Amino acid sequence: MPRSSPDPTRLVVLTGATRGLGRAMLGKFAALGHTVAGCGRSAEGVAALEATFGAPHRLAVVDVGDRASVDSWALDVLDRLGPPDLLINNAALINRNAPLWEVPADEFDRVVDVNLKGVANVLRAFLPAMVAHRRGVIVNFSSYWGRSSSAEVAPYCATKFAVEGLTQALAQELPGGMAAVPFNPGVIDTDMLRSTFGGSASNYSSPDDWAEAAVPFLLTLGPGQNGRPVTAPGQ
Repeated sequence: MPRSSPDPTRLVVLTGATRGLGRAMLGKFAALGHTVAGCGRSAEGVAALEATFGAPHRLAVVDVGDRASVDSWALDVLDRLGPPDLLINNAALINRNAPLWEVPADEFDRVVDVNLKGVANVLRAFLPAMVAHRRGVIVNFSSYWGRSSSAEVAPYCATKFAVEGLTQALAQELPGGMAAVPFNPGVIDTDMLRSTFGGSASNYSSPDDWAEAAVPFLLTLGPGQNGRPVTAPGQ
């Protein structure tokens, strides 16, 4: 079973914080008294977060698919706040529903750039400081479509299967006391789900309702879950 955290507060680094699950997690982490260094691609979205969440939280415009952008962000976070206790790679894109051979090459590339290469960019930027301190938990968001597949979302499935493998391999490289966990958040009514499910996405939980149980669960993850695929409670 996941351990209960002895730490009263955590520093959480969170990608894809401006909408969907990221925005819901940011709100819940902050409500629980934790500090969040979050990022998103939308300058307007980040500005809206800054109007709601002030210090000690830090929000930044970052495209995780752009290594230089990620490196600059990480240097700022590490300098001002130190290495994270919990690093969450949540940012992701999904292709428009289509058979694989009809997905344009640039759309396929962008899904890979964000969902897979973006995860690697963030890990390269933050992990050295975390490893030097020999502490911290990395949670890489996967999906049901990282453990099974469906038609017309092949690029997304490919990246999420890759996140599962990358995370399990990373778990074998970390020093004792740390953890890397591939995390399936489940099926939630987000813009991403609506792009594939249409109106039937409303049959599922909202991001805010999901975060009420998911965020406390994420805070319990530790070395006992290193390399173990986990799924959000209730999913």
